[in-house]
Amino acid sequence: MAITETDITESVARPTGPRAAARRQAILDAALALLMEVGYDRMSMDALAERAHAGKATIYRHWSGKAEVVVEAIRCRKCDDFVAPLDTGSLRGDLMETLNRSRESFSEEDSALLIGMVSAMHNDQELADLMRKQISEAKQGLYDEIVARAVRRGEPVSMSAAPVANEVSSALFFNRVAMGGGEIDPAFILHVVDDVIIPLLRC
Repeated sequence: MAITETDITESVARPTGPRAAARRQAILDAALALLMEVGYDRMSMDALAERAHAGKATIYRHWSGKAEVVVEAIRCRKCDDFVAPLDTGSLRGDLMETLNRSRESFSEEDSALLIGMVSAMHNDQELADLMRKQISEAKQGLYDEIVARAVRRGEPVSMSAAPVANEVSSALFFNRVAMGGGEIDPAFILHVVDDVIIPLLRC
């Protein structure tokens, strides 16, 4: 890895506090922009450093390589989707709130990003492992919390079914997006919750 003048300057006076956070966010934003423009396979660390106006040494201090930067950028972009909703008082209400929140934040850019990342994951095991760990496991934690609430309320649901519910809902969303099966609209969310997820979770 070639060391540039920018790298040397940054190693002497590293930003801290808000400045460091802003620089980190600039790198994540640049990673997302490049990902959407050229795709994962054609994205390089040199291009990322140039787009973010940061030295490669700065990037490598926080991430081991391209896969780590990209996965964190995606996770931070959709971080609100991984937070359990306020307790609505019922399993159905919590599921509707969660999936509708994902639907409302989903954009055409997200659709293209999702399809491109799935393709890239087939050729990059590190990327696939990181996506599974940071994205899938975060969503699993969300489902675990929602189902645990239902158990505490005395609703007839099984905690052991939560992983399947997570996998199935993710698969349905992807199929809808990738296969052009229709819009992710309120009717689709209602179908997923009432006809698929709740029956899966019932004891």
